[in-house]
Order: sequence, then structure tokens, then C-alpha cells
Amino acid sequence: MIGGGGRSRRRGRAPAAALPSSASANQTEHSLSCWYCDCKIYAFNDMIFNLGWKHARYTRAWFSIGVYFSLVALVGISLLLLWDSLGAFHVRGGSVSAWLPNLLDSSFSVSITDTPIIIASTILSIAFHEFGHAIAAASEGVQMEYVAIFIAVVFPGALVALDYDLLENLPLFSMLRIYCAGIWHNVMLCAACVLMALLLPVVLYPLYTSGDGLTVMGVPQTSPLSGYFSVHDVILSVDGLNIRRTDDWMKMLDEGSVEKASSRGFLGGSQSYGATTSGKGYCVPNSWLDASKNLWQLNDKLSCPDELIVFGKSTCNGSTIFSETDRGSGKKEAEDKYCLIAKDVVKLKKCGNGWQGTKDDERNCTCLEDEYCLVPLLAPGFSWIEISYTRPYSLECLKQEGNLSSPHAINNNNGPNPCGGTFVYVGDLSPAARSVKLCPYRPRWALFLFIADVPYILENCLSCLLHVSAALAAVNCLPVFFLDGDAILETTLRYVDWFTQRQKRVIIKVCRLLWTSLSIIVFSRFLYSMTLYYG
Repeated sequence: MIGGGGRSRRRGRAPAAALPSSASANQTEHSLSCWYCDCKIYAFNDMIFNLGWKHARYTRAWFSIGVYFSLVALVGISLLLLWDSLGAFHVRGGSVSAWLPNLLDSSFSVSITDTPIIIASTILSIAFHEFGHAIAAASEGVQMEYVAIFIAVVFPGALVALDYDLLENLPLFSMLRIYCAGIWHNVMLCAACVLMALLLPVVLYPLYTSGDGLTVMGVPQTSPLSGYFSVHDVILSVDGLNIRRTDDWMKMLDEGSVEKASSRGFLGGSQSYGATTSGKGYCVPNSWLDASKNLWQLNDKLSCPDELIVFGKSTCNGSTIFSETDRGSGKKEAEDKYCLIAKDVVKLKKCGNGWQGTKDDERNCTCLEDEYCLVPLLAPGFSWIEISYTRPYSLECLKQEGNLSSPHAINNNNGPNPCGGTFVYVGDLSPAARSVKLCPYRPRWALFLFIADVPYILENCLSCLLHVSAALAAVNCLPVFFLDGDAILETTLRYVDWFTQRQKRVIIKVCRLLWTSLSIIVFSRFLYSMTLYYG
């Protein structure tokens, strides 16, 4: 996939004696070796040439814009890759050119199970890339010899074979139009994907609603959230904040995984281990604390039963109170800790500075005189997240509402409700967030539940096509062997009179070797990270 969209020229080969005759126009040829195989197609030669030549005036102007964009992209992307490799320029959160692995990784964020979408996006991106080369060449009067689809080692790709002698006789800017056409077409394909994604709510509006939650499209059995969600459930909020887009879900959980405060170690069983707090507290009545103390007195262990969660008192400055005396003794160690039922605690008033959307000290001291602000004490690496959801298409909910188009905004704090509720997830948020397939659209009526997956599929297709096409354009901007950036750099250097021909050849060789090596390193790191992630 990364090797797709090869250069639209042949180096070091004699030009063909003649273009394929009309008798062979519908034929294909095959080449096969231990590391390379291809299929040459001649059927589209006349059709593409006639299309490009007929509208040459407009296509030349179109691809001239692509030349300027591609030159700027070649310089920018090459420098970013070089800066990253030298480790000379970093910003908060990582390296500047981490965009390249992220760009490649984003195309796989759909799901490894959505392989057909990835394959189809790759084929379409490569086809559109090569179509740009072919049309640009036709507008300059150069007819392609064939289109080749190949697999080199394990990397698929395609190329448009053109007569090298005819290319060399063209003006330099005409050559650049041909070489830059593939990159420009991939960029325009990305722009089309963005435009279609923006128009998707308008297109889907008659049958689907959006903007008031995320629909669960799939929850694998291995997901930490499989015990809470079912297919077609709707996630309404996280920590009391409404979510409308999939990005909101990932952003909120990423922020929730950052621990705002940490507490001293406490004992569990007979061994001491560290505890952390998220700063998310609840105003718990004193009567609950007295009941919890009685539980500690009846319990010989220093940990809560499985169905209860350990809480500790939080002060106005956001810190957690722990006993300072007799840390070796068991009961004294648990003096300031309380075992409470999580599903009851989440119904209480919130306090603490760990809630998203609140400023420090905004909720720290908001509890009444007969209440204490308690925060859950969690194992290192664990987080505390409140998730509110609804089940608008469940039979019980439909019976309760009495019609198929009932509103889905539900008060989850008024006892059991067949239409949804609120639960607390305690654990590692990263695998939990990525394991659930979500979509911001859902059918307006339960009768259309059988097409509920259509928006999810469309969004994934557009997202995958966007990232694959962008990655293909970015890679071809680099001056790497056999890619468009190599031909663009060589042709551009012909405009420069500062160097001799020998110096130009040295510059080209150094650039090819340097950026080919850097690209291999970056791609190897990407494959390694993907192997670890899915392995």
C-alpha cells in the first residue's frame, strides 16, 4: 500500500518501437519473478488519451496548480522527515513529523476487521493517482504505453508507462505537470472526502438523527465494556459532559486517563501498593461513613469486598487525607478509607477538581456541613469514568415511551430505568475506548434499525479513503527511489543554474539515498508499532 503510485516514467530503458496496435489494445501481459510480478493493461490507452487531449487547455491549467502545491509539499514533507530523524525539533506531546506514522496509523484505526474497506480505499487511491499521470501526459500529447499493476516483494502498486524519449523532449514545466499530477489528484481526493463527510449529515437527515449521543455499532466479547453495552445502545455523556462525535469520546477518555492527584500507599491484603486518585469526588453523607466504619470493623481484611469501592476523604486543596500514625498496623491504616457502593455514590452531588469541564477549586468545597468529599482510591494506571447511556430501541423502552419516535434524553438518576442509566468504569481507559465501534448517527425510527450500519460504513469508508490517499500523496512527495518525488526533484534541479551537471547528479544521488533510508526507518517503526498494537 505504501509503495503504490509509482513514478510515471521508465528510466534506463529504450522506448517501445511502437504503441500497442488496436488488435492488442484489449490484451494484457504478465511478468513474474521471485520478488516482482505485474499485469500490464492496454485497454484504456485510446480512451484516456482522447479524454486528456480533447480537454488539454483546461487540464494543463488544472495540473499547473498541482505543480506549485507538489513542490511546496516536497520541500515541507522532506524537511519534516529530516527534522524528526535528527531529533532537532520537538513540540509538546511529541515530534513534529509524528504526523507521518499517525497519518498511516489513522487508516488502520477503522478496525483490522474492516480489511475490505482498507483494500478498496488503497485500490481507489492508487487508481486515482495513476489516472492523474495518464491524463496529464495525454494533455501534453504523450500517449501512455500501458498501465501496470504490480506487487514488489509484499507491496502492491501501479504505474503508468510512458515513452521516455517523448518525455525528455517536452518543456520542463510540462514534465513537472505529468510528474506532479498523481500527488495533486490524491490531494483532491482527500478534499472530496472531507467535503462528502461535511455533507453527510444533510444527506442522512431524512432517515437518521445525530448530535445527541454516539450509537454503539459493535462491542466485541473481549472488550472491557462488553458487560455494559449492547449493539444500538446510545452513549449520552461521559463524566456529565454530553458527547456528539467519536472524537469527543476519545478525547474525554484520554483526558480521564490523566491522573490529577496521587495519594500515599495503602495496604491491600498483606502487601502494600500504591493508590492514585482522579480528583473526582462525591459529597457523601456522614451516615454512609458510619455504616462503612461498621463494615471495616466486621471485615478482618484490609480491602473492600469485590462489589464495593475504596474511597478516601479529600480536602479543599484537592489532596487526599491518610492516617499518619501507626502505618504498620492494619486497622489504623484503613482508618480514613471507606467501602461504598459505586452505583449509589454516582447519584450524589459531585465535588473535587478532577471533573472535566471544571476549573481547579470550582467544586472542591461545595459539600454541606454533614457531608464529606470522598474520592475513589484506584490502583496505579486505573481511572474512574462515569458513562451515561440509553437503550432507545429496546423493547422495554419502546413499550414505556409508547411510540417509535420518542425522545432519548433520559434522567438516569431517578432509579432503575429500562431505557438506560449510568455506570462507572474503573480500569485502563485506552483499550476500553478503542474496543467499541461508535457512530454519531442513529435511525429516527426503530423500523429502520436494519440500515443502522449504513452511516457507520460510509463514515469509515470516507475516513479510510482520506487517510490512505493522504499517505500516498505524502510518501510520493519524498525524493525516494522509484517514486514521484525523485522525478520532481530531478526535473526541478534543471531550472537551477548554480550547479554543474555533475553537482546536480551528486545532489540527486545523496537525496535519494538519504530520504530512502529515512523512509525505510520510519516505515519500519510504523510496522513495529502496529505489530505491537494488534499483537
